[in-house]
Amino acid sequence: MMVARRYYSWPAVALHWMAALLIIGGFALGLSMVDLPFSPQRIKYYSWHKWIGITVWLLAVLRLTWRLLSPPPLLLPMPAWQRRAAVATHHLLYALMLLIPISGWLYSSAAGVSVVYLGVLSLPDLVEANKPLAAQLKLVHKTLNVTLLLLVLMHIAAALKHHLFDRDATLARMIPFLRS
Repeated sequence: MMVARRYYSWPAVALHWMAALLIIGGFALGLSMVDLPFSPQRIKYYSWHKWIGITVWLLAVLRLTWRLLSPPPLLLPMPAWQRRAAVATHHLLYALMLLIPISGWLYSSAAGVSVVYLGVLSLPDLVEANKPLAAQLKLVHKTLNVTLLLLVLMHIAAALKHHLFDRDATLARMIPFLRS
């Protein structure tokens, strides 16, 4: 019989924070690169953005695999609507961590630009070059990213609410130095 843990495991914490930092970095890079004039610098930033996206996708797969092998601690007591919101938000966050990199890869493929992961591994085009499709996929990619941004902000706000107002251990379960 498995004993329920109070905190997330170290691998879960590490994967969470690696993904969080990459998502923030990828989002910031994505915002800053789109208005740059065509240049070697812009091409480099686009490559880094794609590398970050593929890495986030890989981390999401690792996180989901780890979650199956090492289930997270049970949610702390809270109203049913908060429990449903927390579960739904986590499911959506995982879905977006998987869908956004794929939408970016599809967009690159439709734009006729290959994805070369870390400058070494050439990934196959997922669709043929098609400018009208590329425009639609660009919009999908942006929309999914804005959705992720809103969910991340809600996730942070909820964690801070639990920590500052409810004074429960929700945030400490993912931030080891907050543990008593």
